[in-house]
Amino acid sequence: MIKNVSLVTVYVNDIDEAKAFYTDKLGFVVGEDITLSPDFRWCTVHQADHPELELALMLPGPPMDEESAESIRRIMAKGSMHGFGVNTDDCHKTFAELVAKGVEYIQEPSDRPYGVEAVLRDNSGNWLVLVEQKPYTHADFQ
Repeated sequence: MIKNVSLVTVYVNDIDEAKAFYTDKLGFVVGEDITLSPDFRWCTVHQADHPELELALMLPGPPMDEESAESIRRIMAKGSMHGFGVNTDDCHKTFAELVAKGVEYIQEPSDRPYGVEAVLRDNSGNWLVLVEQKPYTHADFQ
């Protein structure tokens, strides 16, 4: 039986720079950082109070084929790579703190039917959706 999601891959341009971004700017901590071969490094980060969900910071490359890796690199270069969402109890405050740390933003905090949402970008072009959720129903979207 599946218990929970435990690992999400985030493609990055440079593992050291991404590790610094996620730890220094977002406050994550390093889980593992192991070089397994000349072509493969295993580096994970996670929130300090949620070690059960790690982000694997991966370069587009082996074990994936070169054509696929190049496709991912092109999407990242455009700054339109998908990312993940993070919850906050105060979107405006967290947004201001992250922007003050130099995190690039795509969208300032905006009211949505499900809460307040802002969109930021990591240093590899991945989108990070920052959400302060509020109770909602299907009717809130009509």
